[in-house]
Amino acid sequence: MVSKSLEEYLKTMYVLKKQNGNVRVTDVAVKMNCSKPSVNKALYNLKDSKLVNYESYGTIELTTAGVQLAKKILEAYDIIYLFLKDVLELSEENAQNEAEKMKLTLEDETINMLAKYVHKVLDLSELDCDYDINNEKCRCCARRTSVNKQNN
Repeated sequence: MVSKSLEEYLKTMYVLKKQNGNVRVTDVAVKMNCSKPSVNKALYNLKDSKLVNYESYGTIELTTAGVQLAKKILEAYDIIYLFLKDVLELSEENAQNEAEKMKLTLEDETINMLAKYVHKVLDLSELDCDYDINNEKCRCCARRTSVNKQNN
């Protein structure tokens, strides 16, 4: 099991990889507003957990397990964000900021229950998703629903 702090590093590395193709320690430090030694320490912990492959001064590569965990972290964020933005009607900026903070403190079971509530309130049942934090399908459903709402 990885700490919430390490989850944030992993998520950041995954997002940077998607955006830029290559990820280096400097990229992560800049994005997370932290020091390079902090990133290196996190990297070696993630490497010990077999979530990343990394050699000093090289690029950072997420393992298959690292990619799966990063996606799970992003899915949880998406559900919390949808709840705050579309159910509680917070502004986009506030919803983003609050979702980041809340994701760090909520357990998987709580996120699963919140997801089921969000699906019910936003009438996502026709998407046949039956959300579980370990199921990537919901992230896609959430995006489709947001696009459908914008188009209506």
